[in-house]
Amino acid sequence: MSRRGNCFDNAPIESFWGILKNELVYHEDYKTRFEAISDITKYIELDYNQTRIQKGLGYKTPRQMWFDFYRQAA
Repeated sequence: MSRRGNCFDNAPIESFWGILKNELVYHEDYKTRFEAISDITKYIELDYNQTRIQKGLGYKTPRQMWFDFYRQAA
């Protein structure tokens, strides 16, 4: 829920739900709720969080940022 008077609070999560539905959910026919939950969890953990390019990270993947951070620290 967005704060009173701030209609942009919800924008990032709404964008995420749109991406999730367009890239995964609309292309699958799930037989059980467990199958849907496990597939969506795999997508979020393995694809979206690790390999998807993020604007806020300078158009790098979170994995690239992680490697760059620890390369500089060494």
